[in-house]
Amino acid sequence: MRFPTFKHPVTGIAVPVGALKTENSCGVGEFLDLIPFSDFCKKTGVDLIQLLPVNDTGTESSPYSALSAFALHPIYLRLQELPEARPFIAEIEGLATRYEYRDRFCYREIRENKLALLRLMYNVNEKEIVTNGDLDAWIRENPWIAEYAVFMNLKRRNFEASWKCWDKLQKPSHSEIAARWEDPAKRSDHLFFAWIQMCLDRQFRRAVSECESRGIAVKGDIPIMMNEDSCDAWANPEFFRDDLRAGSPPDASNALGQNWGFPIYNWDNLRATGYSWWKNRLKQSARYYHAYRIDHILGFFRIWSIPYGEWSGYLGWTTPHTPTTQQELAERGFTGDRLRWIVQPHVPTSVVEWANGGDYLGAHGAMRQVMNRIGTEELWLFKDEIRHEADIRATSLPDAIKDALVGAWRNRLVLRTGRDALGSTLYAPTWGYRETTAWASFSDEERSNLEKLFSGKAAEDAELWKAQAETILGELTKSVDMLPCAEDLGSVPDIVPGVLAELGILGLKVFRWERKWAEQGQPYKALDQYAENSVATTSVHDSSTLRGWWEQEDGSQQFLSTWPPESYGYPEGTTDRFRARYTPEVAEYALKRLASATSSLFVVPIQDFLALSPDYYRLSPDEERVNVPGSVNDFNWTYRLPETIEQLERNDSLVAAMREVLKDRRERATKKRN
Repeated sequence: MRFPTFKHPVTGIAVPVGALKTENSCGVGEFLDLIPFSDFCKKTGVDLIQLLPVNDTGTESSPYSALSAFALHPIYLRLQELPEARPFIAEIEGLATRYEYRDRFCYREIRENKLALLRLMYNVNEKEIVTNGDLDAWIRENPWIAEYAVFMNLKRRNFEASWKCWDKLQKPSHSEIAARWEDPAKRSDHLFFAWIQMCLDRQFRRAVSECESRGIAVKGDIPIMMNEDSCDAWANPEFFRDDLRAGSPPDASNALGQNWGFPIYNWDNLRATGYSWWKNRLKQSARYYHAYRIDHILGFFRIWSIPYGEWSGYLGWTTPHTPTTQQELAERGFTGDRLRWIVQPHVPTSVVEWANGGDYLGAHGAMRQVMNRIGTEELWLFKDEIRHEADIRATSLPDAIKDALVGAWRNRLVLRTGRDALGSTLYAPTWGYRETTAWASFSDEERSNLEKLFSGKAAEDAELWKAQAETILGELTKSVDMLPCAEDLGSVPDIVPGVLAELGILGLKVFRWERKWAEQGQPYKALDQYAENSVATTSVHDSSTLRGWWEQEDGSQQFLSTWPPESYGYPEGTTDRFRARYTPEVAEYALKRLASATSSLFVVPIQDFLALSPDYYRLSPDEERVNVPGSVNDFNWTYRLPETIEQLERNDSLVAAMREVLKDRRERATKKRN
């Protein structure tokens, strides 16, 4: 869908569908809840609703861990709206009553209960469902459903285990999947999943149509990566590199980097099809959205690739990259044992002896299980069968020794990344190569030679990344009418802003991170200097809320030092009063200031808007978070509104406060977006 034209800079609310709560929803937000929510948005002066991903994620609550790039999540279906639901109204009402007063929604329970009720409805009404022609027509319009239905039925028969654990059909051909879809004996089970998706599609499209009729745009979120246990990775393995996993390199917050566990794309094979899988994915999204957020857009430039079997993100490299060749290392004297010295970890006996409580003989015994000794030296190399960290973790060695060996495993200067056309090994430096034992053993001249080699490769990498992103993103963004927006956070290469501007993709500005990091004191960037071709926001789903940042992360000091209220007509002493505690008055001041950003879109998480009313303050701002990165629990991704949307709309003070915050923004004429 095409993004509508607004006469003023756009303001949006970011909210997960599951967080919505109405008088009709059943324990979790549902697509049809967007209709009353659009009424609330219109009343408060909001122009856009931004959602988290809404694809089926199976047993996982994270919306970024999808089982399908195309299928919608059954949890968002309003059961009582289905004609087949009439005999089951009491059960549906009982489900709603059971979960009505929960602060966060019970993801797995609600999913299981909704699917169980849907199965009952389907069984009772199957003949009508499969013979009235609607489902057949919908299937013809949505050919992706065949792979998804076959996959989900197999997954159900395997008790929802990963397809990598199935006893058969782990690597089916496309013809085998098609034959299974056409098998009359399995038709009923397959059509059950197709029927659910048809119902979801209808409700979501109806909700978006109602939003559109009220002048409210809808913005979706497209995760860049796919779960390795997804229908897409199972049915189309040619589009994925199963030998490599995506993640991020070490940084100040993650000393070992991150391994997200998602296979990276095989861009060569995708390119050969004209990126048809990705284009179809965007076209499917365009059924529902006027704009879309491309999650981790930096991955289209380069992705941090980690060999399958590594648990952390430490031993990775960027894909694509300009490799260091064996010949280039040989020219610098790295052949034979000297090449081995920088490629393989050389582990002193003392490393394991220390982890083994000082037991020298015991250390030798432990090391012989996974390593070979170098002659009579107290120095060891890992055996050939130890290929990754997982192989060390799989041994029967004590955990303390495993940890010591894993630490030693990372102590290498370069990594093998592949082979060239002639079969010679290609290499890349490790992220922490300057901290390795090998690096410490070199002379200044040797280090200088290697630094020049590596830095030269890094300069070439930038051109590779630029060319890849221009090709892929250029193809994808022109395939749909939706307005493209980027999540371009993290360590952003210098080439990125130019490519985004060239392709008309709006960058993301999270104000607390929009600073002049290279300058003394790292001052904040002026709000009137934000690029118009950008999306400004107060917080993101992985961060604290504005209140949490203010109260727990020194946000008040940082904000008030940059934007002292006395400079905007407030009386003396206001800064000290605002610093003491985050209140609705403080929230109004902060949001007003940030709404003045010159970005064409200003998107605020709903929690930051709700802070304008004292009625919605949780005991701790931590309770208002959507997700806490690095943690896996029932808390993450299960945020719910503190009241129903109908109650929010009747809260006159909240509505008035939101309109006041957005007044100047709505009165400011928008400029033409290039």
